[in-house]
This record gives sequence, structure tokens and C-alpha cells, in this order.
Amino acid sequence: MKQILAVLVFSSSVAAAQGLTPLPPESQTGGFAIGCQAYTFNRFSVVEAIDKTAAAGGKVIEFYPGQKLSPTEPTVVFNHDASDEVVAKVKAKLGEAGLRAVNYGVVEVPADEPGARKVFDFAKKLGLRSITTESTGSLDTIEKLVKEYGIGCGIHNHPRRPNDPSYRVWDPAYILEIVKGRDARIGAAADTGHWTRSGIKPVDALRLLEGRVVSVHLKDLNVFGQREAHDVPFGTGVSDVPAVLDELRRQAFGGNISIEYEYNWESSVPEVAQCIGFVRGYGARK
Repeated sequence: MKQILAVLVFSSSVAAAQGLTPLPPESQTGGFAIGCQAYTFNRFSVVEAIDKTAAAGGKVIEFYPGQKLSPTEPTVVFNHDASDEVVAKVKAKLGEAGLRAVNYGVVEVPADEPGARKVFDFAKKLGLRSITTESTGSLDTIEKLVKEYGIGCGIHNHPRRPNDPSYRVWDPAYILEIVKGRDARIGAAADTGHWTRSGIKPVDALRLLEGRVVSVHLKDLNVFGQREAHDVPFGTGVSDVPAVLDELRRQAFGGNISIEYEYNWESSVPEVAQCIGFVRGYGARK
């Protein structure tokens, strides 16, 4: 019990040092605030994604821009242009399902302040901890709003593009370079699956980015170093999920872990539940 309390106190102190709101114990499973990126259920609506995340055992959810609102309102899109009425409907549904919204992205954050402010206002309405983007050219504006709103921002990584050398956020060293010296609430929205596709071991990337990991898309893939690799339940692939969790635990990571399961799109809830069960079992063992 003393060890558990020590970890919780240390995690809270790290989050406080970063200026980010710690995600509370009631949002955690196995010692981590784990749930789904709604893109896992992009064949479905926001309302269905919330239900499916809860059914899989998740306690938090990360939204993305452009998902339809519900089966009964398929023409209504949920994003940072949503009306207060639509936001209220989503918050009510979250309350009904017992989920907490924690993140939003990957979203373009424009360099112009009015456009960027629209994204941050939306995040504030939902009570989000952070925003996920790849808009590296907007970091000056983002940093200003991070300081004003107290909402973090993570730079996301997709796989390396061999034919596009201008795409650099796949490289954790580049992300570290561009956030260095900026507000501590700006860092990496670490996608371990895309690092694996890029031939980078997730644990090595996390160690490099220590203190700058804002949020995580945690994945286990069937093969290493191939863009065509696909998601598999945690512990059955090549991504060494226990080592990733060990490293996050060592860093007293206090953000959200989103499962973004991009396989078996129509019927992935059992596999997502298996992933969450893996983290639950990890926490019990630790």
C-alpha cells in the first residue's frame, strides 16, 4: 500500500510540475488512464464509440474531428465547430456511460490565433487534458494558448515517409528538438504503433522523450518495421507492451493511453477489451 501511495504521489507531483491536471484514480485501470481513441470505431458514430469504449472496459476516450454524432443524427459532425447543443449531448452521453473525455486529435491547429482558439475553446468545453496535432508550424500560437488555457498539446507521429523528407515528426528526436525550451505542457502524443512501423523501438523513443510525453496511442503490431503491419491484442505482437508500460510507469506518466485499434474495424470490441484486460493484469502483477 505504501508503494502504491508513493507512486500516486510521485505521479501527481510530476503532473503538477508540468502544469497538467492529473487524471484521477477513478479514470485508471491497472495504474493507467486507458481507453480508446474514437477512431477505432470510425465506422460508427460518436455515441456508438462511447458505448463501445465502455463495453471494452475503457474509462477514458479521445475524440477525433469529423465523426458523425449518432445513428439518429448522421449528418451532424462532431468537431471543434460543433454547437454548444451538440457538445452538451456528447457530455451527457459520456456521463451516462461513465467515461471521461481526455483528448482531441489528430487535429490541425492553424497558426492564426482565432482559428487555433476555436480548437482550444472546444477542448475547454469538454474538459480535456490535451490536444493532439501535427501542426508544427503553429507552435508559437499553440504555446501561447497552452499557457492561457492550461491545456497540453502533444505532437503526434505517423509512420516515416521515405518519399517525403519534409515529413519529420515520425522521428522522436525531431519532436524533442522542436519542443525543447517551450512550455513543459507541449510534448509528444506518442504513437507506439507508428514508431514500430518506422523501425523504431517504442521504449527507446519514450526514453528519449522522458518528461515530454503528453499522451500515448498504445499499439501492438504483428510485424516490425513495415507500414503494412496491423494491430493485434496486447502481448501477442512484436511491440513489447510490458516494456512500454514499465517505462511509462518509471516516468510516472500521468496522461491518457488511447487504444487506436485499426484492424477488424467492424467487430474490434473483443480485441480492444483484451488489450484493456492486458493492462489491468499488468497493474495487478505490479
